[in-house]
Amino acid sequence: MRSTPPSWLAVLFLTLLATATDEFIIAGVLRAVAADLDVSVPAAGQLVTVFAVVYALGAPTLAVAFERFPKRTVMIAGLLVFVLANAAAALAPGYWPLMAARVLAALAAAVVTSAAFTTAAMGAPESMRGRYLGVVTAGMTAALFTGVPLGTWLGGAFGWRATFWLIAAVGAVAALGLLATAPRIGGSEPAPLRERLAPLRNTAVLRLVAVTFLAASGGLMFYTYLAAYTAEVAGGSHGLLSVMLLTVGVAGLLGAVLAGRAADALGPRRSLRLVVGGHALALALAAALVFGGIGDPVVLGAVIAFWAVFAWGLNPPVQGSIMGAAGPRAAMTALALNISGLYLGTGVAGALGGAVIGVAGVGWVPVAATALMTLSFLLTPRTAPGKRAGDANAPRLTEA
Repeated sequence: MRSTPPSWLAVLFLTLLATATDEFIIAGVLRAVAADLDVSVPAAGQLVTVFAVVYALGAPTLAVAFERFPKRTVMIAGLLVFVLANAAAALAPGYWPLMAARVLAALAAAVVTSAAFTTAAMGAPESMRGRYLGVVTAGMTAALFTGVPLGTWLGGAFGWRATFWLIAAVGAVAALGLLATAPRIGGSEPAPLRERLAPLRNTAVLRLVAVTFLAASGGLMFYTYLAAYTAEVAGGSHGLLSVMLLTVGVAGLLGAVLAGRAADALGPRRSLRLVVGGHALALALAAALVFGGIGDPVVLGAVIAFWAVFAWGLNPPVQGSIMGAAGPRAAMTALALNISGLYLGTGVAGALGGAVIGVAGVGWVPVAATALMTLSFLLTPRTAPGKRAGDANAPRLTEA
């Protein structure tokens, strides 16, 4: 058994760091983009919305199309398109060319992300599949407190176009890294379209996607309005919010890694129930702080750290469960479908959270989030004692 992670796993971490940063980076330079391109700030904000929607819809569609190709080829080609799209964004002469570049970048990112998670799972030793998925997930998490702040600072110092040049450069480095190190994992054998669309009819896969959708809706609702929640509980200053955001990033990275280890030790389905149940408990504690009048910043930080561990621990066990339910032939399509559930849940989180605040106030956001997370937990499949669900059908490393 391999004692140290392979170099290609670090490259996959960098790959997901680049694609995840591209999704959020525009939020930090919205005003600069709006002013430079002579559009309103809400119009500039649609560059974020369109990226997320295209990503969510494109992931399963493109996964079906590219399932039969070697994953190394898919990732490298996807990253090259991703690099060109971000270079086009940096050079965009106006709003609509920039929008077109964002659409292309989102489609490329969707393909790369699905193939990257599939590569991590198929290229891992069977007993370490969860840990490998956890490392790749950590790349997405790291974007929240490394790539995005760095890109925002770069945009402020050198202009918003510099942020897209940064992402293009990181994508190019990742492509070269994959060219040199990525394992050769073959695509699925040619099959009729009906067979390749099997995950869309697989009730076990769809149930797990629903778990992801509800968990994302609840957890990211809380994250979206974390600043307002912090102010509600502790009268938070900008400094306190910065500390809370750093806490989320560090604890989230830890959660992704620990969840991967738990998936290996307990099996993906057992660890999934543990993660979703812990997430529901953490959100309930967050609600209790509001209605219990506990405004101590240290207690607040402890609760937020506890929440972040579970919030960012979802991906490794749910992906392991989905791959077990789908089987190796449709692994990439099933994972892409799960990514769609994640992104659609993210979209619902912001809208529903805003509605809750408008009707009942910020204090009820963690209450609504707890309700959604409880539904997610109730949908999470149970595992028979002594059985590691998902292992029997786990995919294997194959040569291209």
